[in-house]
Amino acid sequence: MARPVKPRRICAGPKRAQFAPKNPCGWVQLALEELETLRLIDQLGMTQADCARQMQVARTTVQLIYDNARRKVATALAEGKGLRIEGGRYVVCGQGEHCCGQNCRRTGCGRQAACCCCGQNQTQKGAQNHEDCSDL
Repeated sequence: MARPVKPRRICAGPKRAQFAPKNPCGWVQLALEELETLRLIDQLGMTQADCARQMQVARTTVQLIYDNARRKVATALAEGKGLRIEGGRYVVCGQGEHCCGQNCRRTGCGRQAACCCCGQNQTQKGAQNHEDCSDL
């Protein structure tokens, strides 16, 4: 019997659900956990091992997700297809709206911890009043 797939943890959904050239030649679907691996590894510069800890899955799982995501993005770009971001097997981080999305596993994601971008201490209650420090 196959082992059930463990949901991958993401910080938040995308700000835009699709990207496309002016006249797309079809569509490619990118799952939310695939977008999260691209964000963590390519945008934030995490290693696959760090990404795996953040998403609470094995490093080999992250490698498979990341390879699939890169292949899908390359296909969309090379073939002039649109990219839809939807679906997947994921859970959203419980403090996602209060977290800046960097190392929230390490920083406790809203529990008594320092914010990962500005270093200010915050509690779960304080996180709700914490300023958006994404501009720093």
